[in-house]
Amino acid sequence: FSRLTLLHDHMADKIPDDVIAHWPELVGRTVEIVSSGLINDTFLVGGSRDNRVIVQRLHRVFDETIIIDIQAVTQRLIEQGVVTPELVLTAGGQTWVGYEGEVWRALTYIPGVSHEFVSDAGMAREAGSITARFHSALVDFDYEHKFSRGSVHDTARHLEILRTALAQHRDHFAYSRVARTAAELLRESDNLVDLSGLPFRQAHGDLKISNILFNNEGRAICLIDLDTLAEMSWPLEMGDALRSWCNPRAEDERSAALDLTFMEMALAGYNEHAPGYLTAEEKAALVPGLCQITLELTARFLADALNESYFAWDPTRYGSRSGHNQARARAMWVLYGDIKLRRGEAEQLVRDRLG
Repeated sequence: FSRLTLLHDHMADKIPDDVIAHWPELVGRTVEIVSSGLINDTFLVGGSRDNRVIVQRLHRVFDETIIIDIQAVTQRLIEQGVVTPELVLTAGGQTWVGYEGEVWRALTYIPGVSHEFVSDAGMAREAGSITARFHSALVDFDYEHKFSRGSVHDTARHLEILRTALAQHRDHFAYSRVARTAAELLRESDNLVDLSGLPFRQAHGDLKISNILFNNEGRAICLIDLDTLAEMSWPLEMGDALRSWCNPRAEDERSAALDLTFMEMALAGYNEHAPGYLTAEEKAALVPGLCQITLELTARFLADALNESYFAWDPTRYGSRSGHNQARARAMWVLYGDIKLRRGEAEQLVRDRLG
């Protein structure tokens, strides 16, 4: 579990003494502020290479029930021989600590690196392979998740959040820019394929490339950031993956594009360990799922460009949270357009590589 980047200025600047005391073995160690995603506050607590620990303060959208889900799923992964971060129990045997209305947890540290975008076809193939192993380990895992934010990828809900943001923030300095793209997006949403009839599967829920840990030789080690564990349709789970893996650009770079070579290698890697339950209907829905998730993410960034309340932002590159989210939205909207142009070729790759 390792993606060490600059601290965003919205984050906590230390672990409270009353929190770290629940893990006595961590008291007195060095603490480095890090970031491993757009949501939670993350700290690396030092020690030897084998006993470093990640401590996190969860965003308020989460509660302690997500810890129960992570415990259940990681135990299953370990039983199946799949590498995963594990929860570190407190001195009292608890999996989390409540402090001033917030949830804190500790996780084992797995040495490795993660990346903001896929730089070569080999990385795309590794991403596909490790994800298929994760999915295969959860075949027949009969578990009902305790935590729910609704559906992680409830596109209709996210479109409604965007409409509400447009109605409530007409005086926002970015309103006119956001509204222009939002109007196009909302019209385009009428063209999405209905995926509601597909079965739900055990899923990671956020398979962007930065949530995959690699070793120095470029081999994928494991998936990280497990707060989005859920049951969802496979085309949306893997559509989100391909949206990230097959765009060889950072998430906020406007020159976004669908790299078909990366897509082919990602599918080839996935097929090496693919779970046996996938149906022909699910495979055929993969590219529509890719379209839907890219449009949905565009809508989420547009909404937060006005709400300025959810996604973290980089103040070293942008003057505001809104500005960063506008850049992300522009990039995802460009990517959506490119996917539409290449849809026929992408669907042929799915048939060739997944059958």
